[in-house]
Amino acid sequence: MRRRSARSPRCSATPPPGFPPDPTKETPVVTAPATPDALRAELVDLSHELGRPDRDWTILAEGNSSLRSGPDSFLVKASGAWMSRVVADDFVEVSLPTMLELIDSPTAGDAEVSSYFSSVAETAPGGRRPSVESLLHAVCLDLPGVTAVGHTHPTAVNSLLCSPHAASLVDGSLFPDQIVVLGTAPLLIPYVDPGLKLAQVARQLLAERSVPRAIYLQNHGMFALGSSAAEVVQITQMAVKVAKVILGSLPASGPTYMDPVEVARIDTRPDELLRRQALAES
Repeated sequence: MRRRSARSPRCSATPPPGFPPDPTKETPVVTAPATPDALRAELVDLSHELGRPDRDWTILAEGNSSLRSGPDSFLVKASGAWMSRVVADDFVEVSLPTMLELIDSPTAGDAEVSSYFSSVAETAPGGRRPSVESLLHAVCLDLPGVTAVGHTHPTAVNSLLCSPHAASLVDGSLFPDQIVVLGTAPLLIPYVDPGLKLAQVARQLLAERSVPRAIYLQNHGMFALGSSAAEVVQITQMAVKVAKVILGSLPASGPTYMDPVEVARIDTRPDELLRRQALAES
């Protein structure tokens, strides 16, 4: 996974005249806008990581990925493209305000969504249309700190989501690294028809709580919400590990979750916060 292309090298701050540089001060980061080609290349890399056959997170044309491309826009995988095979032209750029307007409208329906997607296809490479899941991507990318999103159907995760044990994914934390990567507040949404209705339900639920790093969709799959493409992959990796641990624990009477006091301690420890930041930037 390559580093976010929007990042640029660090540069040294200029100290006041007569004073040497302060080695304890972190040098500032100069951020340059990523080019459209660089953003598409980053999305290709992310999609290939999420779609690797050996990981068993998606098959065929399952799943999709997105990345903020500007204050009011984002790139998202086109409908029907395989995550493991996508190329730069398999992504279309959509208007975030327009998507949110459709989601928030009390009168919008499938016809209005289809009409907007058709207008996007008129200027998209090869006439590609956005995935219907792009509506939920819009909801996620409108949240503070979220710039990249990955939607997958990992077999281990779906083994729980398609069982009576779906809530075990959000009932608590099992080990410290889960807390560092997934945080303490994943969201589970009961099955809702994918598309506009699901986006509307998710937007309402997210307005009432803190921003999750993972959203689990019962009988469907998961969304990973990251501050970078690398973080999306890490969140998905950890969610899969958690699912495997829970599945392994079920024959032994089920999982034992950590004490909430210990969970809060890990979630706020300065060294763990630094490790969380380093992982997101790796």
